[in-house]
Amino acid sequence: MVPDTSRWKTSPDYDFMDDLSVGDLAWECLRRNETYQTDYSGLLKSEQADQPLPQALRQRWGLRFRRPPQSQQP
Repeated sequence: MVPDTSRWKTSPDYDFMDDLSVGDLAWECLRRNETYQTDYSGLLKSEQADQPLPQALRQRWGLRFRRPPQSQQP
């Protein structure tokens, strides 16, 4: 079932986004991307999460993390 998103602009669940930095906003969008989630899950399952990000993933997403990503939601 598809969630009802017709009232997303009035949802208090998104109030925190008003105060995000550009980087934090980019992270919020990226972490919701299903393809990114699949890539990240695969990385964790490969037990290489503590290694430098593989070249293919760096090129695909254009980023590198210095620490494990974390949600900025309260």
